[in-house]
Amino acid sequence: MNRREFVAGSLAAVGASVLRCGAQAAKEQIPGAVPASVVQQARFPEGFLWGTATAAYQVEGAWKEDGKGESIWDKFTHTVGKVKGGTTGDVACDEYHLYPQDMALAKGLNLKSYRFSISWPRIQPTGRGAPNMKGIEYYSRLVDTMLANGMRPFCTIYHWDLPQELEERGGWPNRDLANYYAEYAAILAKHLGDRITVWAPFNMPWSFTYMGYGVGAFPPGRLNFGDFLKAAHTVTLAQRRRFAQSRRYQRKPRWEARMGCARRIRRRSRCRIAPRRRGTTR
Repeated sequence: MNRREFVAGSLAAVGASVLRCGAQAAKEQIPGAVPASVVQQARFPEGFLWGTATAAYQVEGAWKEDGKGESIWDKFTHTVGKVKGGTTGDVACDEYHLYPQDMALAKGLNLKSYRFSISWPRIQPTGRGAPNMKGIEYYSRLVDTMLANGMRPFCTIYHWDLPQELEERGGWPNRDLANYYAEYAAILAKHLGDRITVWAPFNMPWSFTYMGYGVGAFPPGRLNFGDFLKAAHTVTLAQRRRFAQSRRYQRKPRWEARMGCARRIRRRSRCRIAPRRRGTTR
């Protein structure tokens, strides 16, 4: 048998095997799988909102304008050797200046919702104390522009850009941050809660606690599993205190808030392994 005949014969054998396996799979319903007939009949529910999502550090730019303080991402990306090529978010998509055009583009895509995050150091440059009103005014204009373009604002309160000064006070492993966070969240509710009714207290808390404190891949770049556990605990406390703050504002008639953490969820399926036949080897 020459090489060409061998390859042709091998391909034929493999094809026949694939067809047999495919036919067998069609007969057997995989546990947890949704039948094709159900998928074909599925429809998005009435009132489903198509939208998109961003994060402040990813899109805003203006990293030190109008009183904004330094964040851990500013510090991290400005440190030589931390990011390949020295890339930073100093300008990014410049949404801080171009948000009217950005919202017009979103409207052109027929989006009905927009999830964005608020930069904590733009509201409280040091993470504590009185709010920076220029920061409040920016987000107020942004939300008004969303509404004017027919989009419902979904607000992420914290998407990883902790004020650098709070990191120097111990960062998320420091339980005091639960109270600082609650104060920050209350400022947002007071100034924006009349227009924002969907809030995510945190974006993917496992990512910034584990990657930032457990393995050091994200800011602030610590490599301490104990710090990761403490940070995760503080974030849980902070979320609880944020909910307590929200109840205060829910007594206002116009406040109809919905809250829920934005988590990274992956589907897992059980692995089916056929038993080995007697006398066979791996």
